[in-house]
Amino acid sequence: MNIATFKIDLQGEDLRIGIVQSRFNEDICQGLLSSCLSELQRLGIAEEDILIATVPGALEIPLTLQKMAESGQFDALIAIGAVIRGETYHFEVVAKESAAGVARVGLDYSIPIANAILTTDTDEQAESRMVEKGADAARVAIEMANLVLSLEELDAAVDDQDNPEE
Repeated sequence: MNIATFKIDLQGEDLRIGIVQSRFNEDICQGLLSSCLSELQRLGIAEEDILIATVPGALEIPLTLQKMAESGQFDALIAIGAVIRGETYHFEVVAKESAAGVARVGLDYSIPIANAILTTDTDEQAESRMVEKGADAARVAIEMANLVLSLEELDAAVDDQDNPEE
């Protein structure tokens, strides 16, 4: 078969990344952020190309992502938070609404958003997942930013073929 396929591209050079981090469950969120930043830098993202905003909790993440997306300054965004089940229904509300808000911003603004908002039953589960999830968010953000840029270049090339200069 001779089917064209986009290659996975994890090269972060020249990409600008915005991160929104919840301060609720701070130790977990700091672990997520630390792992994410290490992976971003390992993959070539310069420190000056990363902007971090912190918010009180997971429900505040989507609005901040929206403002970052509106700025047009970022190639991808990352949502970092931890929602750990408690004894009330609040867990379900926060988990579902934060995830829905993150997805909506990405679709509304056509910007990749890596969702690293952990939703776990216990602190221990969150602690065991934070390092890998933080690094994974960095990889997802870079891969998707590069894929979107490639798709935009492809779209521009098709437009150029359809509308040649006279």
